[in-house]
Amino acid sequence: MSQVLTAPETLSGTWQALAGCIDHTLLKPEASRDQIVRLCEEAVSFGFAAVCVNPWWIALAGSLLRGTQVKVATVIGFPLGANHTTVKRFEAEEAIRTGAQELDMVLNIGALKSGDRQAVQNDIQSIATIAHGGGALLKVILETPLLTIEEKILGCELSLAAKADFIKTATGFMGAATVDDVTLLRGVAGDRAQIKASGGIRTAAAANAMIDAGASRIGASSSVAIVRELGAPDFSAQ
Repeated sequence: MSQVLTAPETLSGTWQALAGCIDHTLLKPEASRDQIVRLCEEAVSFGFAAVCVNPWWIALAGSLLRGTQVKVATVIGFPLGANHTTVKRFEAEEAIRTGAQELDMVLNIGALKSGDRQAVQNDIQSIATIAHGGGALLKVILETPLLTIEEKILGCELSLAAKADFIKTATGFMGAATVDDVTLLRGVAGDRAQIKASGGIRTAAAANAMIDAGASRIGASSSVAIVRELGAPDFSAQ
């Protein structure tokens, strides 16, 4: 399918502002082609910041979103973060080659918990170099539900040292993001990187709480339901 979607006119208002902060996400292993097409159609209709899909679907999403403002994001080392750096590098290179504009990478959680700072930073830096060389953004997923406060701070600092563009809370596979985690990461990052809250965000109230705590991007699979809470129309009925 080579259909190209057309972006709507510029939107403004409460639900539109929130939509512009959301990565509309579908990372389930059973996601089908039709579901990815629908994801992209929804992203354009509602004005979401990006779609986040598994690497297999990058090219399809890119063909559907060409000419719109919606970015194509994908995941690297997902969901465990335990791949060799060489594997993550190959994933990143292939992702950019096939059209990804944003990379959401899981750091090496086991190495972080083992105190192997250099390995963690090198892992992230390798992907940052590839991402930035290809004009893409890098978001580093800490997987906060598995970390102590000290490990969250360390993971954030190592990500910043490795030139990550975003620090992201979680994959959503191991637990939910929390306002406290976003507040903590925002405090550590300051103006050196942005914060993405992801994992278990299913309501407008939850999404806005994350933004109030310092997130500038929200990862959600319930994106449509979230913005409809705030008055977004049912585009499927039009």
